[in-house]
Amino acid sequence: MLNLMSTRIDTDCVIVGGGPAGLMLGLILAREGLDVTVVEKHADFLRDFRGDTIHPSTQQLLGDLGLLDEFLATAHSDMDRVTLSWHGTELTLADFSHLPTPRRVMSFLPQWDFLDLLAEAAIRHPGFRLLRSTRIHDVVREAGRIVGVTGADAEGAIEIRARLVVDASGRDSQIREAVGLTPRGVAAAMDVLWFRLPKGPDEAYPFIQAGAGMIITIDRGDFFQIAHVIPAGSWTGTDRDVARMTRRLMSISPRLGASAAGLRTDDVHLLRVRLERLHRWYVDGMLCIGDAAHAMSPAGGVGINLAIQDAVAAARILGPALAHGGRPRRADLRRVQRRRTWPTLVTQTVQRALQGPLLSTSDADAPLPPVLRVLRRHPALSRLTGRFVGLGARPERLGRRAVRSDGAAPLRA
Repeated sequence: MLNLMSTRIDTDCVIVGGGPAGLMLGLILAREGLDVTVVEKHADFLRDFRGDTIHPSTQQLLGDLGLLDEFLATAHSDMDRVTLSWHGTELTLADFSHLPTPRRVMSFLPQWDFLDLLAEAAIRHPGFRLLRSTRIHDVVREAGRIVGVTGADAEGAIEIRARLVVDASGRDSQIREAVGLTPRGVAAAMDVLWFRLPKGPDEAYPFIQAGAGMIITIDRGDFFQIAHVIPAGSWTGTDRDVARMTRRLMSISPRLGASAAGLRTDDVHLLRVRLERLHRWYVDGMLCIGDAAHAMSPAGGVGINLAIQDAVAAARILGPALAHGGRPRRADLRRVQRRRTWPTLVTQTVQRALQGPLLSTSDADAPLPPVLRVLRRHPALSRLTGRFVGLGARPERLGRRAVRSDGAAPLRA
């Protein structure tokens, strides 16, 4: 029961989680004239475990939304192909230069800047509200249907009633558990160490370097964000682990290894990789999208792209019912899952297959993994991998309007 200091909000759609999927969905629905509330538990978007990749398909969606010029005005960087340096030999893993998109590059922008861009665009629409520093604890049920969520902000308890609840709160979702949806998955073979290293003037490195391990170097302007792939469960966070990691970095890239020499255990963060998905993404009145529906490996950086495309599909399929004052039916929620299940399965299958080759780099004497040997012999295949990474298994597009005001089927469904 709400206390006397409680707040109640009535909205068409409440979205729990202000990440890429949540903000993209909120933006699309708000531009169609719907009343949308996005709830974010943090006060800002500044989190270390955020991917920086903005894929060609996402940039195409930004064009559909009229936001591409704003994106291009940000301090981003572009890459027309993903390359790997293997003991000094460069291989092209993915080539974006032949994609059927306006921008044939993968861009890099700190995710907090990307989320700010989406939030600022959404706030221009009168029906959009973003509640920061607000934690959602439970759902509201009526007659067996989810009709809202409850939580708290700095002012006290809050209840948000909506005709649709969307869970975009990530792999550790609490409201997903509250409605009895439990993900199933397979044990991931790898984890990722995440840390920062100082950047000197004009200092640059290959995006991916491999030898006695694999490191990914993301240039964030005044520092490097490093992702280091390790076997799952091999990191215990001791000084000995840090010393061993530094030696591996030194063997791959002496300059980076030298920069890492001063790292302490508190400077290195462990990302436990999980590959899992829900058997069912919905209950009556509520849908899960993004990592709340399917946790992805960081391999290929495609998780963000997949989550955003979930949001687009949800907007196009569920938007018409909301626009007409109704509640999306259970069959409508099922349609979203059916449309997005195949690309999820394909992506997770590829990510599982890549775990072996990625981990084989932990042996300095290991030969080039078979998949990389194939790419070296047949470089044209990098266009296919570029299409998979850059567009995804089933790209989603917005038409001139995402939600048809005449009640017809969503555009390009």
